[in-house]
Parts: sequence; structure tokens; C-alpha cells
Amino acid sequence: MTKQLNIGMVGYGFMARAHSNAWANVSHFFDTGYKPVLKAVAARNVSKVRHFAEAWGYESQESDWRHMIARADIDAIDICVPNDLHAEIAIAAAGAGKMVLSEKPLARTEAEGKPMVEAVETAGVANMVWYNYRRVPAVMLIKHMVEQGRLGRIFHYRAKFLQDWTISPDVPQGGQATWRLDVEAAGSGVTGDLLAHCLDTAMWINGGITSLTAMTETFIKERKDATTGQSKPVGIDDAAAVLTRFANGSLGTFESTRYARGHKAGYTLEINGEKGSLAWDLHDLNRLQYFDHSVAGAQRGWTNILVTDGDHPYLGKWWVPGLIIGYEHSFTHQVADFLSGLRDGKPAAPTFREALETNRVCDAILASGKSGQWVSL
Repeated sequence: MTKQLNIGMVGYGFMARAHSNAWANVSHFFDTGYKPVLKAVAARNVSKVRHFAEAWGYESQESDWRHMIARADIDAIDICVPNDLHAEIAIAAAGAGKMVLSEKPLARTEAEGKPMVEAVETAGVANMVWYNYRRVPAVMLIKHMVEQGRLGRIFHYRAKFLQDWTISPDVPQGGQATWRLDVEAAGSGVTGDLLAHCLDTAMWINGGITSLTAMTETFIKERKDATTGQSKPVGIDDAAAVLTRFANGSLGTFESTRYARGHKAGYTLEINGEKGSLAWDLHDLNRLQYFDHSVAGAQRGWTNILVTDGDHPYLGKWWVPGLIIGYEHSFTHQVADFLSGLRDGKPAAPTFREALETNRVCDAILASGKSGQWVSL
């Protein structure tokens, strides 16, 4: 029998739209034993939250997330607000016995994230952090192939996430649209926003990171505050380049910047092993490149695998082979895994505790960027 799960959304921005779309559509394609209901959305701007509720089909809206958490008709709280608000909301939601889902990163720092982990584990409530790129079918296929030993011993893992939207010095910091440039709201720049995705995927596929060294840079030292109009120092990192060692003996390189002209969401990864290599590009997210060294020399080369067949991860629930899916489907897959986990009694990864490790690595990157030293984890 299908159970109803009442969702309380905090926030109405870009990520709230992506999450709402996933909650609204998951039951059309996945049989998880649960049917999400968009019960309420909370945000301070009354007119905007009302418009969001109407557009996405939420039954009600609140101007204070505390009121929504206190409601008996809310089962799960989904946090889609700036990073500095994650901890307070998550801890309160867990204390009220609600399931808690948080946008990434879990918190601004590892220290801020630890009480969040303690809160959900003490309350015994289901919890998850939205690292959605794990659920891209081609990326999930990489995970499966590595686990099957198709690459053999891993030597290298490399990833980069490139954007170009903050190059102009006229872009302000703070406020609703540019809070990611405000260190108080975001905690960090590209490290917590972009590299966090790369690191989560890397550790999920290739295991833990044992040590690292990093360079970070803030190219524009002052920006106007979006609210006051006054110039103030910029506290976030605009770019980062990281060298890592993994517990399995492999080496890793990670790069992220918002100063790469021509790149809007240039996330790529590659893994090199003794038996072959795998590579993936977000801009061609349904395609996986695979080099199999066991193929006879005359035929050996990179193979493009179009990841659309029914036996590929998640895709048996969607369309016929050859018809591609997009970015938004990764969120639907994450909801499906969360709901299936509720049904089966198995937490959907990454949990708050698992996502805390990404925060720990991000902290180490920022520390190394300041000191210029290797950091052991």
C-alpha cells in the first residue's frame, strides 16, 4: 500500500524548483511505496512564496519555517536556502521528529555540520544531502564499473568544475541572487559550491582522501554589498587547484573556478586504471567514454557509450533506448532512492554523516590554500 509523505520546502529559489520538480514527478515513474505531497513551502517574502506555492502546487505557504516545522501534517523538511541557514533549520526539524533533507554542502564548515549530524542521529530521523550528480546514470555506471574491477587498480582521479559568471567586478556580493559571493552566507566560494560536488563524487567512487595541498585565489578583492551598496572585502575563494592522495594509493587533481570564460557548468571527471579509463562530461551527460585496454591492439580505442538503455542505472523507468534525459532527472533519482530507502529501511546516501566528510575535505583545502602546506586528513 502506498503511503503519503508530506513535504515541507524551505526556500523558493533555483534549487527549490529542482527539488519540487523531483518530488512532484517521482511517483509517475518510480514505485517506491511512497507518494510525496507538496504540503507547504516557507520563506520570508510573502508575495514570492505565495507565487511559488501556486506555481508548483504546494497546498499552503508559511512566512516562517519554524511554523512549518511545528505543523503535525509535515513529515519531511527539504532545506533549499543559503548555507548559513542549514544548521539551525536542520537541527530544529530533527528535534521536531521530521525527516531532513539539505542542499549541499551540508554546512559552511565541518564544525558547523557536526551538530546537524548529531541532531538527526539522536532523533533517529531519515536524512540526506542533495549531491545530485551521483544520480546521473552515466556517473552511476562509472561507480558500478569501478566496483566490478573493470579498471583494475586505480592510478588517477581528476575532476574540474568551471564557470565564468563572477568575472565582472560589478557583480555584488550578498543578497538573494549573489549570496554565494558572501562568505558569511556561503562559508566559502568555489570550494564549497563547486568542488564539493567533485569531491563527493570522487570519494563515493574512489574512496577516501588521506592528504592534500591546495592553491586558492580571490581575484577581485572588494565588491559592493548587494543590500547596502557599500564596498567591502571579498572573503570567498574564486578559484582552487588541489592535489590529493587517496587511501587506495591513487593520485587526484581537482580544479574549480568561476573565472573560466566560456564555461557555465563545465564539470568533467576522468579515472585512469591499469585495465582502462573512464571519462564523463556534464555537457554531454548521457554519454560515457570508456577505454578498455584488453581489446586487441588494432581495435583498441576510446568507446562512446550512450547511456540510455533499460539496463543502465535508473533508465528502465524512463523512455525507450536512445531517448536522453537531463539534469533535472538526477534529482528525481535522488528522491526515488530516498523513498525506496524509507520503504526498505536503508538510508539513502549521502547521509548527513557521509556528507560531513566532504565538509572536512573542503576545510582542509581552504586551510592549505592559506598555508601552502600539505594537510593530512
